[in-house]
Formats: sequence, structure tokens, C-alpha cells
Amino acid sequence: MVKAVFAGSFDPPTNGHLDIIKRASGLFENVDVVVSVNPEKKTMFTEEERVQFLQDLIKPFKNVSVHSYKGIIVNYAKEVGAKVLVRGVRSANDFGYEFELALMNQNLNPDIETVFLQSKEKYAIVKSSSIKQLAQFGGDISRMVPEIVEKALREKYTN
Repeated sequence: MVKAVFAGSFDPPTNGHLDIIKRASGLFENVDVVVSVNPEKKTMFTEEERVQFLQDLIKPFKNVSVHSYKGIIVNYAKEVGAKVLVRGVRSANDFGYEFELALMNQNLNPDIETVFLQSKEKYAIVKSSSIKQLAQFGGDISRMVPEIVEKALREKYTN
């Protein structure tokens, strides 16, 4: 039984994130989706809001659960007995960053592997920061985020 962890800020969760979750759920026995909480990072949505989005969105996947964690993700993986960190990669730039992160994580805990899942082409340009900016100016984000996230973004920018 191999347990995997897919961590991110998920501010907000995108259709690209959901695609990685779906694909990881088919590859691993269990997948923990982890909202990484970094007190230094300013987020639009609270930790609780991001966890709630993901809990609603992962309902179709019986082997996926949602958690939040303040700390180094390889420590979380060790604590819960996960052997794999799943990382989504959209571009060559992402790969460079993710590769360095994987090396650092391997240094911190050589027992935990990192697996890269490339994004599908239709999600290659889907980036949380770009989505927030587009939503701020009334752009169409309906193909980039789930409906509940789109609604929440619209509410943030109209209040």
C-alpha cells in the first residue's frame, strides 16, 4: 500500500490541481491533499476556506483526504507514513523549481520519493495568481476553476 501526499497552497484550487488529484488517486492507494500553511505568505483565502474547497471537490475520490499542515512537507509525509510526494509540473520553468525542491526534500528524507505529473495541455497556463488577477478584472475564469471557486472569487472581488 503506497500513500502519497499532494501539497500546495491551493489559493485557490484550480482545475489543474483537480486533474492532478484525480490522476494521483488512480496511481496510489491513498492520497493526502495537504493545504500548506506558510505564515509568511499572504493568501486570498483562509486556511479553512481552502480546506473546505478541497473537501467539497474531492468527494468523488474515495481514497483522497484533505489536511492542512504548517511545516516541512517531508515531515508531514513521514508522520503519516507516506512514501511519495506528488508534484504537478506545467512547464520547463516549473520543472526547474520542482526539481530543486525534490532534491532538497530528498536531502531531508531520502526515504520519500517525489513523482512529477505533467499537467495536461489545457491546464498548462492555469496558475492561481493569474486566475486571481483575471477574476479581479471580471475576466472569464470558468474553464480554469471549479464553479464553487469561481463563485467565491467573484464574491471576494465584489465585496
